[in-house]
Amino acid sequence: MNTSKRKQSVLHMVELAVLTAIVMVLQMTGAVIRIPFLGTSVSLVLIPIALGAMLLGPAAGAWLGFVFGAITYIMGGVMGMDLFTLFLFQDHPLITAAICFVKSTLAGYLGGLVYRLLKEKKPLLAVFLCAMLIPVVNTGVFVLGCLVILGTIEGYIAAVGLTGTSALYFIFILCAGINFLVEFAVNTVFSPALKRVIDIVTRRLVR
Repeated sequence: MNTSKRKQSVLHMVELAVLTAIVMVLQMTGAVIRIPFLGTSVSLVLIPIALGAMLLGPAAGAWLGFVFGAITYIMGGVMGMDLFTLFLFQDHPLITAAICFVKSTLAGYLGGLVYRLLKEKKPLLAVFLCAMLIPVVNTGVFVLGCLVILGTIEGYIAAVGLTGTSALYFIFILCAGINFLVEFAVNTVFSPALKRVIDIVTRRLVR
């Protein structure tokens, strides 16, 4: 292995380690962009997942998504730090695990796969499609999982006193409505921009 390839290999390992740490910190601390006038908050954790998928490939994207899902499941369900996740966990621990792990792992993998398939011929399109696909898959799998356990969602709605709110309204509007749209926009804007910065720095480091 020549010096340039050795540097690149080491750099990739460092990048994966750093991105893994960022995913863990963002998810464990609940780091979000709060948007008071919209009444919602937006998680930033999908940005490092998108960066890993683009910079390091589908397997890295899947790994980062898996880490995100593991922390969500452990902290929210097992440790009970998120009321909604805890409620699902108590009724359906295996389905809740599937939702937490599959949505983000699949999102990271598919984002990286799309980027890999398009990056040679249409690099700009590849970047934006990856950044857009990850929140779509993440939210889409979450919604599908919630539909499977609709009765539990209805139980949660009753437990928290959201009288008159249907389960479908809760899932599509309160859980995946404005929050998804803003998350989609944030990921689409910031992931490509940060990818460009990292590419410039990487080229200088591996010379």
